[in-house]
Amino acid sequence: MDGQGLPQPVFARQFGHGPRQVLAIHCTLAHSGAWRGIAAQLEAEATFTAFDMLGHGRSPDWDGQGDVQDRMTEIGESFLTERMDVIGHSFGATVALRLAAAHPDRVRSLTMVEPVYFCFAMQDDPEALALHEADTAAFTGPLERGEYETGARLFNELWGGAGVSWDDMPEAARAGMVRSIRFVPACRPSLYDDLAGILGPDRIARVSMPALLLRGTVSHPVTRAINDAIARRLPDARNVVIEGAGHMLPITHPAEVASHLRALFEWAGE
Repeated sequence: MDGQGLPQPVFARQFGHGPRQVLAIHCTLAHSGAWRGIAAQLEAEATFTAFDMLGHGRSPDWDGQGDVQDRMTEIGESFLTERMDVIGHSFGATVALRLAAAHPDRVRSLTMVEPVYFCFAMQDDPEALALHEADTAAFTGPLERGEYETGARLFNELWGGAGVSWDDMPEAARAGMVRSIRFVPACRPSLYDDLAGILGPDRIARVSMPALLLRGTVSHPVTRAINDAIARRLPDARNVVIEGAGHMLPITHPAEVASHLRALFEWAGE
């Protein structure tokens, strides 16, 4: 593992003991432990390396320097020291896509679980994006006013989907989300304005490794628009829908996700 020779070192952990090396990047308001269930399904086949993004889990708060997606990509690069299967969820999936475009020689396969790269929907399905914008207004207002607990609760109601209400969550989990919610507005420029230029044909064409896009049937409609848009641009992608799953499918449907990963690993080879 790495992640220490950075402006802000981050916490990382490993799951499993298999020969296949996997780098896993969690979603906002979560932490590296979100991969525990999937890794347990593949523990004899793969070793998962997962880090806590800045402002999440046991990593320090983001210091506000630079673009937040650039910083998380830099962190991901510090762990991507050999050929690995790279998996990301939500915002973490946007980082995974950037890693694949920047280092196709090191990314053996790419899995994106409901990547929230809204610029793809903006270009291909603006109506789906407009619906999402209307639905997110509930939590963006409180965040702009500094009402972080309210913002975190409303954000979780839209994107949580893990079957646990805010009031039923452990106090420590709620506190972690309130801490991490400040990260959400900071992500917006990279996700909406494509600061990294990932939409450029020369950039996306570099993502030529076997790729898997996953989403749930009960997720927000914008996830379908984004997954479909990305799949259309990749030369070697499978676009898969998991019945009955929502946005948190890595946690709620670990067996199904692991099954698709196993098939992807066989497809990608060594």
